[in-house]
Amino acid sequence: MSGGISLAPYLADVERISPLRWVGQVTQVIGLLIESSGPSVAIGDFCEVLSASGRPIRTQVIGFREGRVLSMPLEETDGLQLGDAVVARSEDARVEVGPGLLGRVIDGFGKPMDGGPAIEAQHAYPLYGTPQNPLERRHITESLVTGIRAIDGLLPCGLGQRIGIFGGSGVGKSTLLGCMSRQNSADVTVIAMVGERNREVRAFLEQELGPEGRKRSVVVVATSERPAPLRVRACFVALSVAEYFRDQGANVLLVMDSVTRLAMAQREIGLAAGEPPSQKGYTPSVFQLLPKVLERAGNFPRGSITGFFTVLVEGDDFNEPISDAVRAILDGHIILSRQLAAQGHYPAIDILHSVSRLTSQIAASPQQKAVRKLREALSAYRDAEDLIQLGAYVAGSNPALDASIQLRPELLDFLRQDQNSLCKLDETLGRMQKLAAQLETVPARALRTK
Repeated sequence: MSGGISLAPYLADVERISPLRWVGQVTQVIGLLIESSGPSVAIGDFCEVLSASGRPIRTQVIGFREGRVLSMPLEETDGLQLGDAVVARSEDARVEVGPGLLGRVIDGFGKPMDGGPAIEAQHAYPLYGTPQNPLERRHITESLVTGIRAIDGLLPCGLGQRIGIFGGSGVGKSTLLGCMSRQNSADVTVIAMVGERNREVRAFLEQELGPEGRKRSVVVVATSERPAPLRVRACFVALSVAEYFRDQGANVLLVMDSVTRLAMAQREIGLAAGEPPSQKGYTPSVFQLLPKVLERAGNFPRGSITGFFTVLVEGDDFNEPISDAVRAILDGHIILSRQLAAQGHYPAIDILHSVSRLTSQIAASPQQKAVRKLREALSAYRDAEDLIQLGAYVAGSNPALDASIQLRPELLDFLRQDQNSLCKLDETLGRMQKLAAQLETVPARALRTK
């Protein structure tokens, strides 16, 4: 119409809208897998089962089989029956974010768990993000201070670096994470607790993180009894929250505990969808998921996300499939030793088996020199430890080893640290350089043996 508003585009939109709502039906339930005859959905979409009990059950589509829709629940399935209606939900995979998240504990849907008021959202961020152009990433040149001497001194971590913390059960992973989360130099800390025991969540919040750490942290929780899709979703909620604060110009510390339980959750989903199992039952989708999660941390033009990802090593086998896959992606790894933990040495970091791949980019020359000297001393002592314990080592036969033996108490004192103590970077570097100088200058002395 001349001089008026054309209705053609709007009429075309109306024609595309279907007045019918496709409703599917539950045809089979095996374990946590729900099979239904519809609706029309895509993999990753969300559905709702309208159970006879009147309580809707949210599900996520994970695949298709012989014209049927395969989905897994995001919440408890009590009251689910054959023939229940299944409808597609219009929501997309997003999480509501805003500054009001600071100091809060949320679940895998982004909803508060701490009994506080509703969180005022300013944006809705996509859960699964978009792949970053690798050429847009900035070089990592600035260090993140964790307050842990063994890390800041010998295994320096940069803003935007990704580090794995590997260890078996009971070696102090959660305690170490709590210390770092409470006293690091980042602007915001985002903590994802995935597959943890219920008891551990409150203990971590109150004893490890504490009121100080919670003020500038966002904690995302999906405990072990929650359905597998919700545990996976919680990880992506944490990543999206971290990306929101990064886009506001913040340096974010992302702590994920643990990647192993994320992999186990994805294994449940993969096996239910009919994927072929490989080593230890892990499915191909597990190894496809890991880089999608780990690569979202990094140093970007607006801000950075520094990632610490724990890996629960099954049977203390550091070459099991998940450990191998994660170690190949990350920029460094910290190994926690059960032997050191048994000796009361905390944090139980095995310096000689741990590495930060960006030390040369982050640490100044004096620190790099001190790192080499201290590692040499620790290595020399470990190589000769059996001889020393047996009293078979003859003092004076190796001056470098003599110095390592004489300064052993000082070295161990430097590496040990109380969980409530914070060590500033200047103090850490000063003690390191003093130890390195002593190792070079201390005269060889006779080792007294019984």
